[in-house]
Amino acid sequence: MNSFAARAGSAVKAFAEASSDLLIQPTLRLGVTGLARSGKTVFTTALIHHLVEAHALPAFAPAHEGRLRRARLVPQPDDDIPRFPYEEHYAALTEQRRWPRSTDRISQFRLAIEYERAGSWRSGPATLMLDVVDYPGEWLLDLALIDQTYTAWSRATIAGTRRSGRGAMAAPWLETLKTLDPQGPLDEVVAEHASTAFKSYLSALRAGPESVATTPPGRFLMPGDLAGSPALTFAPLDNLPETLAPSSLAGLMERRFEAYKAKVVEPFFRNHFQRVDRQIVLVDVLAAVDAGPAALAELEEALDSVLLSFRIGRNTLLSRLFAPRAERILFAATKADHLHQTSHDRLDALLRLLVSRAMRRTEAAGARVGTVALASVRATRETTIHDGDAILRAVSGTPEAGESVGDEVFDGLSEAAIFPGELPPRPEAVLEGAVPAGSLRFPRFRPPVVKPDALGRPGDLPQIRLDRAMQFLIGDKLA
Repeated sequence: MNSFAARAGSAVKAFAEASSDLLIQPTLRLGVTGLARSGKTVFTTALIHHLVEAHALPAFAPAHEGRLRRARLVPQPDDDIPRFPYEEHYAALTEQRRWPRSTDRISQFRLAIEYERAGSWRSGPATLMLDVVDYPGEWLLDLALIDQTYTAWSRATIAGTRRSGRGAMAAPWLETLKTLDPQGPLDEVVAEHASTAFKSYLSALRAGPESVATTPPGRFLMPGDLAGSPALTFAPLDNLPETLAPSSLAGLMERRFEAYKAKVVEPFFRNHFQRVDRQIVLVDVLAAVDAGPAALAELEEALDSVLLSFRIGRNTLLSRLFAPRAERILFAATKADHLHQTSHDRLDALLRLLVSRAMRRTEAAGARVGTVALASVRATRETTIHDGDAILRAVSGTPEAGESVGDEVFDGLSEAAIFPGELPPRPEAVLEGAVPAGSLRFPRFRPPVVKPDALGRPGDLPQIRLDRAMQFLIGDKLA
């Protein structure tokens, strides 16, 4: 009885200390993710830049109202997570005029945001600790594996090769698959060969026109320090028997599949993902539009899978301490600067359509879900092009070397005015094929020229609706 009382007393003490910490030093944990080439690193860099340098942010209430005193980078709370290399990425954007390298691992930073509370009984100075965790969206898709068996995953993955546009990419792997006997003897060399062929298929999906492929395991293409480990050396097999013998090739694959879940997926969920209070999911909708209806259908499925992964709902003090929920989720269609502003609302409407089913489910659980079309760093400006008697609404910027529109190939040095095309007023029309694949023009632009201000401070990174995203994600915590 005394032992029970001691344990109960310790639990109460721990709860009291944690509660006190939360009340004394408010902290918000924000997750930043998105599928490949969606602009995660650029968003995170721009977020830090605008908070630290306090540039004009009209839609971000604390800044617009003059209540944002200062923000500064401070040591992060988790010593086992790499620090987000903000300085390196900012230099790449401004000094080298190149886009930062893509997110291929988890990273983190902490900002201490000092602000004045809005006029109320709690007016006065306060500080919010903002912990931002940046991680690849492909890792989220792995969470669906937790409740799957190896046999079910194998069958679903092989069935996925029948989707439109995947036949040619899957052909080499499927040929290898025919040579594998699931009930054959356990053989490390054969397992390595099968895994390599499967990873080549995943790489082809990533590089293909869909470029939003939802096929896990996500860590296969971003292995980090797990490269070459047995937990990342498995593959689906066809014609699996009802029972997989431990000494067979299928038994080896099953064991490694379960090891991947136990050693890779579950620790990520438990140690990082489960602790997120708010989340932004960045989406390259324009790339999917340009690839056609099949890519949009793939993207819709991916976004639904992502949202199913979240622990969602309103947070209480108890849930924040012991089982945090994502209480706000923002989906952001990136690269809005590739379109004229007259199509920005149409881009937002298309994204909202893609996540509408998931939004209804999430809002029913008590969480808030929003959408926005943004450019974390604006690489273009708006202009017009005269085409005979017609005046086209276009964008102007510096296309990267090797990019092309029609027969024109750009050198990476000269500016060009480009008419990207227009999205239809009705978003459903895009899903119905009203925008033929390849009919829009979205060359990759270099980052804009950014010069220091008159006082020698870092120059402002131009943006489109980044301030609106910031308001949705953290604005209420700075009220």
